[in-house]
Amino acid sequence: MNFYWIKTNWIVKRLFSSFVWDLPNKTSTVYLTFDDGPTPEVTPWVLEILKTEQVKATFFCIGDNIRKYPEIFKKVVVDGHSIGNHTFNHLNGWKTDQQKYIENFSQCQQEIENQGVFSDLFRPPYGKMTTAQTNKVIRAGSKIIMWDVLSADFDQNIAPEQCTKNATAKTTAGSIIIFHDSVKAFKNLQVALPETIRILKEKGYRFEKIV
Repeated sequence: MNFYWIKTNWIVKRLFSSFVWDLPNKTSTVYLTFDDGPTPEVTPWVLEILKTEQVKATFFCIGDNIRKYPEIFKKVVVDGHSIGNHTFNHLNGWKTDQQKYIENFSQCQQEIENQGVFSDLFRPPYGKMTTAQTNKVIRAGSKIIMWDVLSADFDQNIAPEQCTKNATAKTTAGSIIIFHDSVKAFKNLQVALPETIRILKEKGYRFEKIV
């Protein structure tokens, strides 16, 4: 069984203070984010849910998926959502040397720019990157966006209802909530996403994209 924090520990936030874990505010605003897209099986569905609910979000895209599915990527942009870099090949920074990692980061950045989009947001796949990689990415002008609340939609061993609970029970104003617009996550996402939006709206939260 994998171990992960549903609510990111304050000690972790303090130790890794160069990362953005949340965006505290007094307006009950929270931030939905989606990793690993665009994917033709899932991203269009996510966009429809967000459009119906009038919610803006932030999509951390894999560069190779942008290259494969440019029309879906363009739809994310046209619908008014923010875009972030998630490396070109979804690399684990702890298992990748610095030069290869930064080249992969830059390759994704170029793919985003090739679509006429500017982004200074970056999220490391698996949330794993070394100090040297972190420094390089920050010096390149990017903000490293992590998360405050983990839905764990990727976990095939939990039920969609648990995923919904993960995404809502400990959310507070400023929370960055992480979902995945991937095939692997869709079993949980298709239940948890609309329910999360409904529950948080009932609690008085509003949704914004990260800029």
